[in-house]
Amino acid sequence: MAFLNVEKEIEKYKQELHNSFDVASRIVIKGDDKVGFLYLKSFTDQQLFVDGIYEPISRYQGDITLDVLQDKIVKNSDVQEIKTNEIIDNILKGAVIIFTEKAGLYLAVDIQFYPTRMPSEPPTSPVIQGPREGFVEDIKTNITLLRRRLYSKDLVFKQMKIGKYSNTQIVIAYLDGIANKQVIKDIEKRLKNIKIDGILDSYYILSFLENKPDSLFKQVGNTEKPDIVAGRMLEGRVAIIVDNSPIVLTLPFILIEEMQSSNDYYTNHHYASLVRVVRMLGIIIAILAPGAYLALQLFHYNVLPLNFLITVADTTQGLPFTPFLEMLFIALLFQILYEVSLRLPSYLGLATSIVGALILGDTGVKAGLISPPGVIVVALAKIALYTAPEEASQITVLQFIFLILGGSLGLLGLAGGLVYFVNYLTTLDSYGTPYLAPYSPRIPQDLKDGIFKSALTEMKTRPKCMNSPNKVREE
Repeated sequence: MAFLNVEKEIEKYKQELHNSFDVASRIVIKGDDKVGFLYLKSFTDQQLFVDGIYEPISRYQGDITLDVLQDKIVKNSDVQEIKTNEIIDNILKGAVIIFTEKAGLYLAVDIQFYPTRMPSEPPTSPVIQGPREGFVEDIKTNITLLRRRLYSKDLVFKQMKIGKYSNTQIVIAYLDGIANKQVIKDIEKRLKNIKIDGILDSYYILSFLENKPDSLFKQVGNTEKPDIVAGRMLEGRVAIIVDNSPIVLTLPFILIEEMQSSNDYYTNHHYASLVRVVRMLGIIIAILAPGAYLALQLFHYNVLPLNFLITVADTTQGLPFTPFLEMLFIALLFQILYEVSLRLPSYLGLATSIVGALILGDTGVKAGLISPPGVIVVALAKIALYTAPEEASQITVLQFIFLILGGSLGLLGLAGGLVYFVNYLTTLDSYGTPYLAPYSPRIPQDLKDGIFKSALTEMKTRPKCMNSPNKVREE
């Protein structure tokens, strides 16, 4: 084995890393031998490096080889011999690179350390009963959370890196023998074809995985809960885990997933069915209520009960805006308040609610700028929107579309819009799975976990729409 010039090697790789301030190096002279260390201070446990690597090597009497490091010096860390083209990659991962002059070896010791968030209940998916763990921004922790739920030799994790500068680690997870192999191949192909400078979150790869990236409707499942991901993988889906993101993506995706919640599987199935119906009604109200109210007020007031019609007429008389502009103004006002509440510090949230609800709403009504029925209808629609929080952005856009249709064409416009969007949804496809399954096309065996949920003992087969090679889930 040829001797290494430790000083030149360290200087060379320091220059490759542009001599960044967090690149640290040390050299130990041991008689006629030299041992060099190169690592990132920002990624390395400094105390562990000193106590577990630097000082033991300094004290050791003899040549430093791979066997010596593994057996006598570094006993609790992963030590491996690497090639020159792997040095930079290992440094960026948080490893300490050891250069041995006499042995001519490049050795990597993994003592990576950086602050991570402990698994906690995700704010968007709270449960009354059931697991409260959520994914975090560390990919190793997320893989562990899945391993704990699926103790199976068939649980497969495939790794790749995407991003010219971010070099982000992405893992495809699935159950071999349950996930459809063609779906896995299609996902791998799409991910490998991504040419982008950086991946900062799982949403960066979302549009690359969608069949119709320009579509308004969501085409990739996402969740922060490992129990939900494990459940979907047992049904035949594939999970995509992205480092630095607590959001795990799942494919194929069907619309009925948005009606389902992890709470449904930890409670009585009759109650779960009732709640799903409520969610469905909430989505319908959120999308159609403002447009329907405007259509009835402008074009079909004779349909309204007389007492209600008189109330509406009294409260809207003398308003400076037309009914359409009034509803549009109220909807925009609620949207502005929502956006402000997201970005304000938490201690100002209550003040924002008071200003929005009492001052703007109540004072606006008393000043004769907006009507009470209009405020109530828009508020109801905005509240109902969060019966399916994952679809909030899409539903908000649909609210405004149907508000325009109802204000310009009446109930006929609403009916035409519904026909158009339902017909459009039937054309969507997610990796061979119909978007509206199990209702269009109708798949009787999959209806057991549709709007109405059956008991777990009755769901003996996996969803047929997922095209899993293993159909039976309960024998």
